[in-house]
Amino acid sequence: MLGLSRKQRVFAWAAPVDMRKSFWTLSALVQSMNRELVEGDVFLFVGKGARRAKCLWFDGTGLVLLCKILEQGRFAKVWERAESGVAELTMSELMVFLEGCAVVGKAPIVARTYGDDDKSR
Repeated sequence: MLGLSRKQRVFAWAAPVDMRKSFWTLSALVQSMNRELVEGDVFLFVGKGARRAKCLWFDGTGLVLLCKILEQGRFAKVWERAESGVAELTMSELMVFLEGCAVVGKAPIVARTYGDDDKSR
């Protein structure tokens, strides 16, 4: 059981990521977002071709890395919807995203973005 809850925040890296990256290099990207892994937030990374995605989070005992490759279609390219910085998704949006959907209802998946100057969040 993965144990993700609606209380957890989801942050998407707003650029394509080399999907060969693993725990430590993705952790470095999280630090460059001015976020802390140990807070339990979920971090989403999408490959350039948008067929692969990875989620990284700390579950209280260690780092968890979820990898998904779509058989057909492509993931939404979150970097196309984020002007800069980091895009925030809800847990529901993440679940729909991982199913391969590009939209949630009539709203785009990425509804909020935080730039480099927003250090307070």
